[in-house]
Amino acid sequence: MLEIGDAQAVVFGYVDDATQADKVKFTNYVSGSACSNCALFQGEAGDVAGGCPLFVGKHVAAKGWCTSWAKKA
Repeated sequence: MLEIGDAQAVVFGYVDDATQADKVKFTNYVSGSACSNCALFQGEAGDVAGGCPLFVGKHVAAKGWCTSWAKKA
């Protein structure tokens, strides 16, 4: 699992609970956004964690969030 203190996680503003995202610092945060509904999330629906190409070799929390969030089509 990706740790929030990981250097790359810090760069991308990753948090393992999207509700804890710094909405002042990260103005691109959209209410309701989370890794589970991000186009980059490689987990299946209902998974608690899954892969992400930004954090190779590590899983992100489905309820997490980072600045690269992009709405899943």
